[in-house]
Amino acid sequence: MDTKASFAGLTEPYARWRSSRLGRITDRLEQALLADLLGPVSGRMLLDVGCGDGAMASRLARQGALVAALDSEATMIAAARRRRESEATHYWLVTGRAETLPFADATFDCVIAVTVLCFVPDGAQTVREMARVLKPGGRLVIGELGRFSLWAAWRRVRGWLGNPTWQIATFRTARELRALAQGAGLNVSDVRGAVHYPPWGAAAELLAPIDLWLGRRSTLGSAFIAMSATRPAAADEAWPQPE
Repeated sequence: MDTKASFAGLTEPYARWRSSRLGRITDRLEQALLADLLGPVSGRMLLDVGCGDGAMASRLARQGALVAALDSEATMIAAARRRRESEATHYWLVTGRAETLPFADATFDCVIAVTVLCFVPDGAQTVREMARVLKPGGRLVIGELGRFSLWAAWRRVRGWLGNPTWQIATFRTARELRALAQGAGLNVSDVRGAVHYPPWGAAAELLAPIDLWLGRRSTLGSAFIAMSATRPAAADEAWPQPE
């Protein structure tokens, strides 16, 4: 399967999705969850891995973060550049692969990656790379598509019917996300779910008020799972040295 071909021409459909009733509600809930796990970003060096059309990078830049936004697809980089110009925000755009990030060790205070692991061939290597570029004490926030939800079932059916995007997707559980972070030497601090309704606008409106409350209690049935993890601080930072 050609991954590049799978994502060709997705920028406009994704924009239409976010402007739909279901898309607006879902995007708002996911962004609220990610923002809560990420915490204050003003003045912090932040990497957005798999930035897509730049919506997240632009939002974080407006909050005062110093953002580098990376994507492997030229069409996505072009869309992010257009957004940056139209919204008059500033962030650096970098073409590169999540599995081999083109940055030095311990560069960023925060790294965020949303629906990236589900589309890369080697999730473990990708998480190790994101951990590598974090500063000691830095935070990684990952948002992924949950395995056990009506949304995942619907996407699997679309993949079986020939949709190239969902043919290559891998859906994960909260336990699997934890294992990837811990395998990269990170300390997992929180895992939560969101989007517990079926993919219908009316259901989203009905359940949205309690959705994040549900996600604090269980990720079972969550279409979106978000995890926060930190890179352990260096020994001389973690423990005061005797005089």
